[in-house]
Amino acid sequence: MIERLQQYFGFTKMPFGKSLAPGALHRHGAHAEAVARISWAVAERAIGVVTGEVGAGKTVAVRAALSALDPVRHQVIYLGNPAVGSRGIHRAIVTALGGTPHPHTAALIPQAADALATERAERGRVPVLVLDEAHLLSHDQLESVRMLTNQDMDSASPFACLLIGQPTLRRRIKMGTMAALDQRIALRFAMPPMTCEETASYLKHHLALAGRSDPLFSDDAITLIHTTGRGLPRAVNNLAVQALLDVFIQNKTIVDEASARAAVAEVTTE
Repeated sequence: MIERLQQYFGFTKMPFGKSLAPGALHRHGAHAEAVARISWAVAERAIGVVTGEVGAGKTVAVRAALSALDPVRHQVIYLGNPAVGSRGIHRAIVTALGGTPHPHTAALIPQAADALATERAERGRVPVLVLDEAHLLSHDQLESVRMLTNQDMDSASPFACLLIGQPTLRRRIKMGTMAALDQRIALRFAMPPMTCEETASYLKHHLALAGRSDPLFSDDAITLIHTTGRGLPRAVNNLAVQALLDVFIQNKTIVDEASARAAVAEVTTE
């Protein structure tokens, strides 16, 4: 089916996929600002919080920012599963930095802190700890991250930390019990959705990557896809693919409003 779709539209590959190289990503306003802010947080070895709705492109922006880092000067430690617990965070840090995690938690915590400090002081590399789905982190996990920043009598942090999650993360951090962490956050960015003009540019960009530079979506179709998807890249992707499928089934040459409506019905119907 995929091959038939590609042949029908003259695509060199299917558009709206997730496996894009960082240089091929669409750089709309929110994405570009997120990348710039994340890069600043890493340079300052600060704690940064990036939030946004599901499908807003948070992880994509983080991937783009981290891909630009010099691997000689940075060591990225990515954790995408909050279910590992506080111990899992410390184990991941020690392992990523070349150590063997201590079996006892009481010794593992200082071991992780020492590994971060050593990476910076002796190897000249800045560890970058990225905690995805951070809105699911427990109070103890968030507190353990804060404690890791307590180096040199709280005068500096040997690593940068990025907390990436849904909007509830911002609200949780603002709770009184999280005051100590809240005060240490140097960067906060809530990713807004794309504007309608950016959605149009986004669709055009992905079609061009697939080999089509001519208009394939009508203005009415773009508006409907943008409105239904609320300007969220992942939702726009899903709607666009479904619309292309309808065009293929109907043997049409352009994604018009009717095909967009068919896509909306397919995606939003439970």
